[in-house]
Amino acid sequence: MDAVSRQELVDRVLLAADLVPAGRVVSYGDIAELVGTSPRQVGRVMATAGHEVCWWRVVNSSGDLPVSLMAAARRHWQAEGITVNDSGRGCRIRSCRADLVSWATGYQQELIHCDPTDGLQQG
Repeated sequence: MDAVSRQELVDRVLLAADLVPAGRVVSYGDIAELVGTSPRQVGRVMATAGHEVCWWRVVNSSGDLPVSLMAAARRHWQAEGITVNDSGRGCRIRSCRADLVSWATGYQQELIHCDPTDGLQQG
């Protein structure tokens, strides 16, 4: 992906997060690979704007979330059937990870149908 504006990066990360199916998760790295940035940048976007999407479906590579988010995440995960791992700090990412190919396909299809005035452009 070519260099994009900060707002377009935020839009792309939030779109990718919003497309994660209920009952599934992806990692910061999964989103980073899809949108063409780093996992740290994805984490920064999720920390500042993730409240706009299903943030509990985006975890680190071990399936964990910050401790401060776990109580709220557990309620969502319980409703969606996402299993908490033995440490209690996250989910069992191996069994809960979204089908990355289908998810990426859905993301690309959404980009194709985006209105250019919305700030998203096909990457």
